[in-house]
Amino acid sequence: MASDSTYPVGFYFELSFPGCDAAFQEVSGISKELGVEEIVCGGENRFKYRLPTVATSPNLVLKRALVPMGSPLIVWCSACMDTGLAVSVRTMPFVMLSLLDATGMVCQMWVFYNVYPVKYSVSDLKSQENAIVIESIELAYTYFDVSPATAKAIAALA
Repeated sequence: MASDSTYPVGFYFELSFPGCDAAFQEVSGISKELGVEEIVCGGENRFKYRLPTVATSPNLVLKRALVPMGSPLIVWCSACMDTGLAVSVRTMPFVMLSLLDATGMVCQMWVFYNVYPVKYSVSDLKSQENAIVIESIELAYTYFDVSPATAKAIAALA
């Protein structure tokens, strides 16, 4: 059995967008769920048939300390959300999330395809608290792949 020190830790990760890397304190929403359709068959009252349908995923939620204006990521979010649908939404072809091991090498990678922002928010501002202001960005995407990272996979996406 492997020792506890060989298991990856959830706080050592890297998020990469084409053209820029961005540091985040939290990433959530990494999940897939296969939908199920229930079918009732005439004459059989003991059960319903449960058939698989399409897979769905929630939005990817990114959280970090508020960065000063001029962040390429925030500029992209503004360009997508502030123009309404008068201008087509510019999707990123992919976003890579890499889980790193103790030596800084990639041990697991999630690649999200056709990514675009759907929500931007800032934490509450409270004069009674001494807390860092957190900005959240929600990204929708078409699908994601899970794979052990290899130099070949990274080179193919770059």
